Amino acid sequence: MIDTRKIEEIAARHLEGTDLFVVSCTVSPANEVELLIDSDTSVAIDACVALSRAIEAEFDRDVEDFELMVASAGIGSELKCMRQYHKLVGKSVEVLLKSGTKVLALLDEVTDESITLSYEEKQAVEGKKRKELVKVTRTYRFEEIKYTKEYLDFK
Repeated sequence: MIDTRKIEEIAARHLEGTDLFVVSCTVSPANEVELLIDSDTSVAIDACVALSRAIEAEFDRDVEDFELMVASAGIGSELKCMRQYHKLVGKSVEVLLKSGTKVLALLDEVTDESITLSYEEKQAVEGKKRKELVKVTRTYRFEEIKYTKEYLDFK
């Protein structure tokens, strides 16, 4: 079975000096390797092809047979590394908390332990009969979060 760390090291070495970075690498029991990359701007298909060729050149197919797929972490996929969080600061995200609550908000800040979100929430205001929309800023620790995704509103 192919070592994911070795593939990640080869990919990181090949991507050095670009705005591309490795998000994750998985290997199935059938030696099907999936390497996901992302970028601070965008990922071109040519970059995936070049990276795939660079990784395959490092392995001897006679010694170990494998299938390699290099792809971009798609829009709407779960964020898996801190660099993805940092690139989305100031943008809309969808966060599902482990409590089951889903929050659509603006990602204001990212630290090693938590993220800060701002969004509007209906709250009871003193002296008013109806709840009103109030801007809320809350910090959630990563332990409280099941997943975070980039949110695209097509309205």
